[in-house]
Parts: sequence; C-alpha cells; structure tokens
Amino acid sequence: MTFQVTVTPSGRQFSCDADETVLSAALRAGVILPYGCKNGACGSCKGKVASGTVQHGPHQQRALPEAEEALGMSLFCCARPQSDLTIEAREIVADSDYPVKKMPSRIAKLEKLSHDVMLIALQLPANERLQYRAGQYIEFLLRDGKRRSYSMANAPHLDEHITLHVRHMPGGLFTDQVFTTLKERDILRFEGPQGTFFLREDSEKPIILLASGTGFAPVKALVEHLIHIESKRAISLYWGGRRPADLYMHSLCNEWEKQIPGFSYIPVVSDALPEDAWTGRNGFVHQAVIADHADLSGHQVYACGAPVVIDSAKRDFTAQCQLPADEFYADSFTSEADLAN
Repeated sequence: MTFQVTVTPSGRQFSCDADETVLSAALRAGVILPYGCKNGACGSCKGKVASGTVQHGPHQQRALPEAEEALGMSLFCCARPQSDLTIEAREIVADSDYPVKKMPSRIAKLEKLSHDVMLIALQLPANERLQYRAGQYIEFLLRDGKRRSYSMANAPHLDEHITLHVRHMPGGLFTDQVFTTLKERDILRFEGPQGTFFLREDSEKPIILLASGTGFAPVKALVEHLIHIESKRAISLYWGGRRPADLYMHSLCNEWEKQIPGFSYIPVVSDALPEDAWTGRNGFVHQAVIADHADLSGHQVYACGAPVVIDSAKRDFTAQCQLPADEFYADSFTSEADLAN
C-alpha cells in the first residue's frame, strides 16, 4: 500500500510505501529532510506528525523519548506510514550538484594521528570526483550489507584525496581492520555524499563550532571551507577530549587562531591526569561554550561528536543561552555500541 506524505510548511508532497521509511521515500523523491545517522540514534531527522499515524522501528529512546512520541514527534528515518501523513519538518533545498554515488576508492595513505585515531586518505578513480559539501559524510559498503559512516575531514576544494579520521573501537567490524589488516592500495567501496550537516552560507551570524573527539573531522572541513570562501564571520572553535592527546590536531588549531582574523580556539579537557601537565580549560566542552556565551541568540552553532555531547549542547544552548533551535546544526557520531544501548 502506498500513502501520500505532505511536508509543511513547504507544501511538498511525495509517496511512501507502507514498508519504507518516511525519510527514505523523501530522499527518493528529491525532498531533502534533515538527517544524520539514518538508524534512529542521532535525532537529526526528528519532526512532527501533524496528521496521520506512523509506526516506528527500533530506535534510541534518548533520540525519541516516549513523552515526545506521545506529542506526535517522530524520527522519520525509522517511521513507516500507516496512513496518509502531514509532517512538519525543515526542508533543505536539493542541489543536483551533489549527487549520491557508489564509488570504488584506493587507500592512498594510512597515518596514525594519535594512539587510537587513524587518518585514511582515499584516492578516487581517474577522472572521477566526489562533489560534496564540507561537513558531509560517506558510508563504506562492507560485507553482508553492513555500512560504516565517516565524515570527510577536508574541504572539497583541497587535495586530490578524501581524508577521514577513524577512531579505533576495539572489537569494531571496520575499525579493527583499519588498525590491523588494512594497508595502502587496498580498495574500499563507499556511497556518498550523505547528511545535511554543512555550512549555511546565507547568514552572517557569528559561528560556534563544537567538536568532541573525532567530531573534529567535519569541523576541520568547515573551517577550511570558511577560509576558502574568505568568510568574514567570527568563528569560535571549542574542541573537547578526555585527555590532551585526544586533541590530535591541536597544533593546527593554534595555527588557525594565529592566521585567521576573528577566529578563536578553545581546547577543553575533561579528565586530564597530573602527568598531562594540562594548563587549559577543564570540564565538559559544551559547558565551556555556556561559560563564554551566556547569550547565543545571535549565533549559529555547528556541533559534531558523541551523542551525549550533542544532546546536552542542544538542550542547554536553547534552554539557557537563548539559541534558536533552528540555528543548531549537528552531526551525532553514533557507533554500533550506541545503537545497542
């Protein structure tokens, strides 16, 4: 059975089969709704079902608490229609310049950035180029239909390669391979670009960039893009880690602060040990933003990292610092462990 879905306030419509998700049907129809993980963990695709009913597949309770679901909120990435629907969601203008493609790539370089972060540089076939926006991600196509998602860590105008920052998750299907058996010249297949985490260039508002761990990868791409377009916007980068070594490109960020007018870098460490000799900011990274910016009503925030960081930042920035909810853009890095919780 096929149902009709109407998106408000845009008025766009598309058809959705009973056995497919609202998000999948929307993307198939060229209606781009906000999304991130596509598996019910990050909450980026959350919107309201104004009329009609849906049935949700497996998802994280923190991404869609029962109280929100009772009020009509939905995760469109795991919601299947039970009737015609009217949904409330921010629609993102589609751009044919960024088609999603399946492509082979060859590993051009593997470089350890820290004890548990590996840089992978991918070389594309001759005469092929992946058109993407800084901040977006690709999905590696693994055996048995499994996929693993990683954000591009370089802006699209830079380098002949696509670079990624992969954190080792012991026991991880893909990351164990990255840190043990993968080698240069190996072939990896991926699909991309994916996601709606990218710079909104129609604004002149000051920017807060918030990263935890390897959430720095797409943030790095955003900074490089801002440099490329010669943006005059004020930029504050807050990068958090448990230990100083987690800030694996700390020196690059310090260089940006020296070279980019209006750019500030605030590293934050939550669990420094005495032997780290850390003299910088301590605590949770999103709380450092709150301490420095009591009023975020005139800002845009781009946040990327662990789900707990993203969830806490969105909640506290909107509740305590008057950040408009529609000026918080995020990419929540969910692992298989997150999905199992």
